[in-house]
Parts: sequence; C-alpha cells; structure tokens
Amino acid sequence: MQIGFFDIEKRHQQLNKLKDPLLVLSSLIDFELFRKEIEKNFVKERKDNSGRKPFDKVMLFKGLILKRLYALSFEELEFQITDRSSFRRFLGLNENGYSPDEKTFWLFSDDLAKNKVIDKLFSKFDEFLNKQGYTAKSGSMIDASFVEVPKQRNTRDENKEIKEGKIPENFTQNVHKLAQKDTDARWTKKGGDSYYGYKNHINADVEYKLVRKYETTSAEVHDSQPLEILLDDKNDTKKLWADSAYMSEAILLCLLANKIDANIIERAYRNKPLTEEKKIENKALSRTRARVEHVFGFMANSMKADVIRTVGIVRAKSEVAMINLTYNLCRYCQLKSGGCVSFS
Repeated sequence: MQIGFFDIEKRHQQLNKLKDPLLVLSSLIDFELFRKEIEKNFVKERKDNSGRKPFDKVMLFKGLILKRLYALSFEELEFQITDRSSFRRFLGLNENGYSPDEKTFWLFSDDLAKNKVIDKLFSKFDEFLNKQGYTAKSGSMIDASFVEVPKQRNTRDENKEIKEGKIPENFTQNVHKLAQKDTDARWTKKGGDSYYGYKNHINADVEYKLVRKYETTSAEVHDSQPLEILLDDKNDTKKLWADSAYMSEAILLCLLANKIDANIIERAYRNKPLTEEKKIENKALSRTRARVEHVFGFMANSMKADVIRTVGIVRAKSEVAMINLTYNLCRYCQLKSGGCVSFS
C-alpha cells in the first residue's frame, strides 16, 4: 500500500502529540549556522553533473547528531533513518526518497575527525549561545569522566610496547590488523575498577551547566593535568569548583596566577582526618561542585556516551567533541523550554 501525503501528515501530527524531542531540537536551533564551517572542508569539485547529487553536508551532520544522541553505530544509524519517521523529519528527508547509507556517514565523520571540524563547530555554537544570552556565569566547574572503547586483545609483549609509545612490528606488517588496533587508548584503575580508553575533561559554567571548554586524553592521564587548558577567562566569575583530585600545590599556584578563587574539596589522609570545620566547608562546596555531575549524568544515561566505538586518538577526540556539542545542543533546548523537553 502506497503512503499518501495525508498519511505522512497524520503520522507527523501523532509524533507532535507524543512530544517528539527532535522537533524541539530542529525548531530551536537553526543548523544552517554550521554550514559554512562544515563546507570549508569539502571543496572538491565534481567532475560532471551526472548521477545522483551528493547528500547535503548539514543533513549528514545532523545524522551524526542522531548517532551520538541515541548511541548508534553507523549501521544502526542507517537502519533507524530508514525505519523512523522522526529521524527522517529531523533530517528533512521525505518518506520515499533516498537516504544516506552507513558508508556515507562513516566517510563524512572521518573527514570531520581528520580536519578537527567538530572543535570548530563547538566554538561556533558557543558563539551562538553567547548571542542568545547564555554566557558563562557564576564560575566554573571542572571534572573528568572515562570514555571507554572496545578492549584490545593483545599479548603481554604487545601491550608493553604500546605502553612505551611504540607500535608492535606485527601490527605494521598487516595494515588490516593495524586499522583495528588502538595504540593510543590506555588502561587505568579507579576505585578498584579497571577502565580502558580515554577521558573527557570538561569545564562547565555553574549558572547554565553548559560545557565551555574540554580536552580529551588517554584514560591514565590524571584528571588535573589538563587544568590550564580548561580555564575559561570568559566566565564572569573568577571562581573554580573541583573535587579533591585537583587539590595540589601546583594547581593552587596556577589558579592564583590566573586570579581564580579555588573552591576545591579536600580529602582526609591516614593519620590526618578532616576537622569538623573542614567537613562543613567541603559540604558547602559540594552543593555547587556536584552540578557538574548532572552534565556527565546526561551524557552517560541519556546519550550512553561513556562508551564510544572508535580507534585512535584522532577519532576519539572528534567523538568526544561531538559528545560535548550534542550535550550543549540538548541543554540549550532544555534551558529555552524551561526544562520541559526530555531526550532520554
């Protein structure tokens, strides 16, 4: 049975009644603001005009937002776009037309990663936020979260070489094997649990809980190492909140040099318990510092962004940037709607 125009219209009306969050996303954000930055990286001219025209780059970018928001693989993204009316409407595709396949999305994503385009798009959206009145306010919250990747099955000797920054010889002898081996990800332990992959280090402002700065490192890098990169001189309040992982003399001196008031939770040590006064102070600091956990909570619970399917630091950096950008897009919609829209 062929689908008619009114059938599609009725389906869209039903989606509206069910409060389709993608409709809110597309109505509040003009994705054309990203076009110029995206198309800078695709300047190759077509040899002729025969054949089907290439897919619109902004539409492909919106597809990657869907991939990230719903934690899909490229294969699953192709299927869901083919299957779901809400996805097709968000992308501006008609019900009976062609849609991009997984390879098209993968190649597009890989080009964006190699050219560090997502970082530029993040900055572009940050400019948009500032113009909308959502400037960084009330100080900064800094923290880091693990972003795991598929575990590698290497020998002990191979892992030793990788840890030393070398690429095992048998990897280089087989290009197909090398393409599947992540020699940048690292193992680390926290609280007795083992993690393999990378870390997403962020600076979110206290007022709006929007990510303002970020850095991606391998998992074994201490939370505090990228602190200087994360400092936000545009925040209207020179205060920083962080957990006890950031309490060190070097960090306190760095914050002092940048005229930033340190609000860092202190921890107790063996034979050096916290005083009652310090416990009360920590509790007061935690009320603000804990707001950054809401950011990571949305990423992990709604976006399933604590795991990514990438190989190598270049793609991991792009994917983490996409996580932070997608979070900001959703957070902006929540702020504009008074928290009435849910993406879970």
